[in-house]
Amino acid sequence: MTSDSIDLFGVPSGPRTVPVMIPMPAPRAYSYAVPDGVAVEPGSIVQVPLGPRMVAGVVWDGDGEDKVDPRKLRPIEKVFDCPPLSREMRAFLDWVSTYTLTPPGLVARMALRAPAAFDPEPMVEGLRFTGVRPERLTPARERVLALASDGFAWTRSGLAHAAGTSSGVIDGLTRQGSFETVFLPPPPVVAAPDPDHAAPRLEGPQTEAAADLVEAVRSGGFGVTLIDGITGSGKTEVYFEAIAETLRAGRQVLILLPEIALTASFLERFQDRFGARPAEWHSDLAPRIREKVWRQAATGDVRVVAGARSALFLPFENLGLIIVDEEHDPAYKQEDRVFYNARDMAVVRARIGDFPAVLVSATPSVESRVNGDSGRYRMLHLPTRFGDAALPDLHLVDMRRHPPQRGGFLSPVLLRAIGKTVEKREQALLFLNRRGYAPLTLCRVCGHRFQCPNCSSWLVEHRFRGQIQCHHCGHAERTPDACPECGTLDHLAACGPGVERIAEEVERHFPEARTIVLSSDLMGVKRLRLELEAIAKGEADIVIGTQLVAKGHNFPLMSLVGIVDADLGLSNGDPRAAERTFQLLSQVTGRAGRSGLKSHGLIQTYQPQHPVMQAIVSGEARDFYEREIGERERAVLPPFGRLASVIVSAESRADAEGHARGLRQAAPRADGIAILGPAEAPLALVRGRHRFRLLVHGRRGSDMQGYLKAMLANGPKERGSIHVQVDIDPQSFL
Repeated sequence: MTSDSIDLFGVPSGPRTVPVMIPMPAPRAYSYAVPDGVAVEPGSIVQVPLGPRMVAGVVWDGDGEDKVDPRKLRPIEKVFDCPPLSREMRAFLDWVSTYTLTPPGLVARMALRAPAAFDPEPMVEGLRFTGVRPERLTPARERVLALASDGFAWTRSGLAHAAGTSSGVIDGLTRQGSFETVFLPPPPVVAAPDPDHAAPRLEGPQTEAAADLVEAVRSGGFGVTLIDGITGSGKTEVYFEAIAETLRAGRQVLILLPEIALTASFLERFQDRFGARPAEWHSDLAPRIREKVWRQAATGDVRVVAGARSALFLPFENLGLIIVDEEHDPAYKQEDRVFYNARDMAVVRARIGDFPAVLVSATPSVESRVNGDSGRYRMLHLPTRFGDAALPDLHLVDMRRHPPQRGGFLSPVLLRAIGKTVEKREQALLFLNRRGYAPLTLCRVCGHRFQCPNCSSWLVEHRFRGQIQCHHCGHAERTPDACPECGTLDHLAACGPGVERIAEEVERHFPEARTIVLSSDLMGVKRLRLELEAIAKGEADIVIGTQLVAKGHNFPLMSLVGIVDADLGLSNGDPRAAERTFQLLSQVTGRAGRSGLKSHGLIQTYQPQHPVMQAIVSGEARDFYEREIGERERAVLPPFGRLASVIVSAESRADAEGHARGLRQAAPRADGIAILGPAEAPLALVRGRHRFRLLVHGRRGSDMQGYLKAMLANGPKERGSIHVQVDIDPQSFL
């Protein structure tokens, strides 16, 4: 075909042109010329010149027309030998871009995160038996030849391992002419899961729920199911049956988990059921493994991926089911460059691909609960624990009546319960959602408080590391001995507790107990996994942890959970504060008694009459949801209304405030939409940048995106250090 015939979109023309989406913050695709003899289609991953460098991009939908003479366009340099992004994937990326008001190139960038995977993996050198048998046969050689006689090719190391011999034996047989060199396709990153590897272990409500879910998968088509089951009710085993049915149909599965890097127990449970682990996808994977997973998801060789929120942008060849476990978890919200909620985007991807999505939680988000109650989602409820294990007996500890000792944070009631638990050789978990030793350090003499130089936040003391650190920008200093303001020595006071300080108090009361502190800033992912495995095996008596202990872990010997400060999450202006506190405390107390042990939960609070505290100890989740949903509806807050946040930041406070005021003035008038602010953000300074916020509030059916587009188009343009970030459906109000 010549360049003056028919282009790939069926339009007679001169030189062919195609739009290519570049992974950068451009508002549209750029046009490129297609050289003679080069075949591309929408979705092809290509290499194109951009200024002085070469970048990867995706051929996009459209006709590639540009106001530039096609003969002056720069040509595509290379077409990667890689499966193209499917029509559904491109539609999904376009939808995310339109909904979040993010440049489409930045959204496409999330699907192109493994550039080394665009070219095929190199073939692997292997060996095949030629039929020639050596003159001298040793027992080791006999074992090797017996295995190799099946006519299949083997890798050198694989054959040696299977025969229980050294690679030298293989090399000797090769020199004798017994093997010829062949080239094999690269091995899969994980073995193929077998949907019938092990019989499911289901009982009662689980059996009914699994059958209902399997029927939904078998029927095909888009639909959302919400599995609402108390902690330990077997929700995972239920959705495993949906996965098995999808695999039998020859399709792929994506399982989203909020902390996949830490959930080794989930991977083991999956392997027990399917005979192989799923492929993992998260930021702590080695680059080479990430490349393999990306490539093999695109070719269909990987059947199941368990990953963090970014796994939603993997280019699956034939995706047929998405599971969102712990769907309520705030970790599904990304708040960097592209602001999106992976739970909501998973539902969109399933709708575009016309396949089922399953949301799973013991404490569903209010949004999902409303969708379930209204019939938009199918609801499956699991009201009892698997194996008739009892829920923990929960009690509130009124800290006004049972205060801790001077300088301590654990009430006598909780300390006595810990002592009894350790005596019985069972485990106790103490939960405090605050890292480090103390959230604030001040001088007793002059009152100086240690604040981050780059952020409007206090420096948190990390005594184990001998540092004070900012949790927003990472700034760290050695913990000083003297006050930098007045110079007084040894008069610095740590105010408030973090998990390290609770560990110090525990060791003072229980010096013989084996104590583990679990916090993401104390160790890497591998170390955390080892610590979690040690706890599950009973190698610790007392566990002190932050919110990562609430991530679905199964600790068989855990019979006591103590919440150190249940009021902590209620002390901010977040409209979701009550919901998040209820979810977090319910998840944490649910770690106890999962194996059938009689268990207890003690919740230290100064607000025992608060509706959240009463809902948790009564076990009446329905009452809490009804109250919370009613308040949201009266205030026209999500899901009955819509919110969008506009964050303006700049190196100068005046620049940030002035730009925010300019945007406010440019906001159009619209029925049902109001704009609040600008106001200085609660975190007014982050990483040296001053921040102002605008909050847009509208009714559920309002055109929020159109309103924001008009405001941004008519308002002042970004210049200098000024940056504007739009967050549709914000989860954070800092």
